[in-house]
Amino acid sequence: MTLGGVLKHMAYVEGEWFSRSLHARDRDAPFDAVDWKADPDWDWHSAANDTPEQLRTLWQDAVDRSRASVADALTRGGLDQLARRPWPDGSAPSLRWILCHMIEEYARHNGHADLLREAVDGQTGE
Repeated sequence: MTLGGVLKHMAYVEGEWFSRSLHARDRDAPFDAVDWKADPDWDWHSAANDTPEQLRTLWQDAVDRSRASVADALTRGGLDQLARRPWPDGSAPSLRWILCHMIEEYARHNGHADLLREAVDGQTGE
């Protein structure tokens, strides 16, 4: 796990939930060209080939698209509207669920980043 991997993973997750799931859109580049079945952790390990600037831009662009996707969804309904791409069982998460899930996702990976920092500087938090 690297900070770059976390950033690229979060760019991927932003697109998966706010574009692919919520609006049933295709994946954006570079995630659209990945064979996810052959390499389900591509987002994590491929980050080593990217510069910090490329990773930050990839993530920021994904966040900007996500914000626009949420704004677009809210013009058509409230937080209880269901995503257009259902889960395998036929049910679909609500926009409210997706937003809460993304808070959990960022919290989890912020914790990972803190563990990486702690491994470098040896300082522990409260």
